[in-house]
Amino acid sequence: MTRRDIPNLISAFRILLVWPVIMALLNADYGLALLLFIIAGVSDGIDGFLARHNGWGSRLGAILDPLADKLLMTSVYIVLAWLGHFPWWLTALVIGRDMLIVSGGLAYHYFIGQFEIQATMVSKLNTVFQISLVVVMLFSLWISNTPPWLVESLAYTVIASTLLSGLNYMWVWGRQAILSKKLG
Repeated sequence: MTRRDIPNLISAFRILLVWPVIMALLNADYGLALLLFIIAGVSDGIDGFLARHNGWGSRLGAILDPLADKLLMTSVYIVLAWLGHFPWWLTALVIGRDMLIVSGGLAYHYFIGQFEIQATMVSKLNTVFQISLVVVMLFSLWISNTPPWLVESLAYTVIASTLLSGLNYMWVWGRQAILSKKLG
C-alpha cells in the first residue's frame, strides 16, 4: 500500500458509510444521518483533490469514486422516499437519470468504443442540487425549522437539473457516437 492508494481507500470508506447512513435514516436519527452524509461529501472532495493534485488517479479510482457517490445518493433518495419525505417519482427521476448514463455509457463502449467518463458542468450542478436537497431535507427533519418553500424550491431545481443533465449526456454521447461513426 502506498500513498497513491489513499484516494481509493477514502472512496471505499465512503461506500462503507452507506449502511450507517441508511440505518440512521430508518431509525429517524436525522442528526446522525446528516453528519454521516456530510462526512461522506467531504471525503468525496478530499479523495478527488488528492487524486488530481498528486496525480494519484487510477482506473480503480475512476470506478470506485462514482460508485460510492451513486450508492450513497441512490440509497438516501430511496430511503427518504420510503419514509415519505421524498415523492417516489422524484426518486425514480434521479435514479432513472443515473441508469440512463450507465446504460448509455455501456452501449457506447460496446458499440462505438472506449471513452472517458467526464462529468459535464450541467451534471456537476445537478449533483450539487441533489446533495443540497438531501442536506436541507435532513436538516429540516432534524431541526424542524426549515421553511417548506426552501425544500420545495430545491426539489423543483433537482427536477429541472436532472432532466437537463440527462438530456445533456444524451446529446454529448449521441454526437460523439455520430462523429466516431463518420470518422471510422
